[in-house]
Amino acid sequence: MGDLKKDLQNYFKQQEELFTDEFFFDKKVLVSDGEIKISLEELEEEVKQCKKCELWKTRINAVFGAGNPEADLLFIGEAPGHNEDLQGKPFVGRAGKLLDKILLAVNTVREDVFIANILKCRPPGNRTPHSGEIENCEPYLLTQIQILKPKLIICLGLIAAKTLLRVEYTLHQMRGRIYNYHGFDLMVTYHPAALLRNPNLKRFAWEDFQKIQKLYLEKTRS
Repeated sequence: MGDLKKDLQNYFKQQEELFTDEFFFDKKVLVSDGEIKISLEELEEEVKQCKKCELWKTRINAVFGAGNPEADLLFIGEAPGHNEDLQGKPFVGRAGKLLDKILLAVNTVREDVFIANILKCRPPGNRTPHSGEIENCEPYLLTQIQILKPKLIICLGLIAAKTLLRVEYTLHQMRGRIYNYHGFDLMVTYHPAALLRNPNLKRFAWEDFQKIQKLYLEKTRS
């Protein structure tokens, strides 16, 4: 937790030096001296009202994330898609149904985990997020993580992994390793949509989730 607090402090200090020394969202203080001053519910309301980038103009719904606020396992995707934008919930299309099946295969269900995206609004045409959109939206994700305090983060897909970890590796190179994301352990695997496009990848995803389950059990039983 100390590392994440330090990372948040450094992030907002950098923003202060470049732009402003106040960080208010609809008159609520998000972060002050590295301490979270907002609940998960309040943060969700701020996300729904956010107009920090141009995506608010084309979204139907902001997709904050959903699941168990006490979850030890956090899944992070790249951005909402068409169905998510319509319903305001993450992973509700075919990829979401496949994710549910994967979770069942490792003895858990959606209600026991939390699922979110880096971007909270759908990029038009499901294009790759722009750097400015990520810069504006990632602090929301960091604050979510600070509130949720998951024991393990699972990054779904190459774009999400490269965005969070700031690396230029292939997904094959990133699989099976444990990374540190702002003080939290993070593992990378395939996005369920990739498995739908190429079923041959499912056996590799199954290998990943066996490792994920093993590490998760070690963390929750210790």
